[in-house]
Amino acid sequence: MTDEERVIRLALANPVNALVLDRIAALALPDAWLVSGSIFQAVWNGLAGCDPSHGIADYDVFYFDPDTSYEAEDAVIARCAQAFVDVAAEVQVRNQARVHLWYPQKFGRPYPRLSCTTEALSRFLAPCCAVGLSKAGEGYRIAAPFGLGDLLAMVVRPNPAVEGTSAQYDAKTARWLQHWPGLTVLPWHG
Repeated sequence: MTDEERVIRLALANPVNALVLDRIAALALPDAWLVSGSIFQAVWNGLAGCDPSHGIADYDVFYFDPDTSYEAEDAVIARCAQAFVDVAAEVQVRNQARVHLWYPQKFGRPYPRLSCTTEALSRFLAPCCAVGLSKAGEGYRIAAPFGLGDLLAMVVRPNPAVEGTSAQYDAKTARWLQHWPGLTVLPWHG
């Protein structure tokens, strides 16, 4: 089994991931991916022998629509809320084409314009977190710009391309260590 097949199998062991992927495919959102915690934490759960949904706070759906208006994104969020009304988990939906519009105000640093959804993965705090799944016909596609080595080894290291302070990284890694004490967490890159 390849690393990609292993990650997909472990991620889909969480039935909410499979359900969200089916629904976003049915909604036909442009360049839509299930990303981040719901994927990498499901993988950690499988590797650590935990329940597949253990520790997963929410399910992030990223899509890419060149219409960067708030109203267009809000309409998609409302459409998705209706599609996920029966899902007993928080599903967050965001248009990656408009992140550069709000990110500087929220986080105090610039965020370059993206050209597609998966480009956002390269800006995640840690390479192990930078993974996404998308349904492709009867199968799945995986995006992982840094590869899958850290994820499968349960190693958290800072992404050297991310600027800023260690506060967000330290807060996230502290939470993750509470749920997955077998993680190896490397310090922020100063």
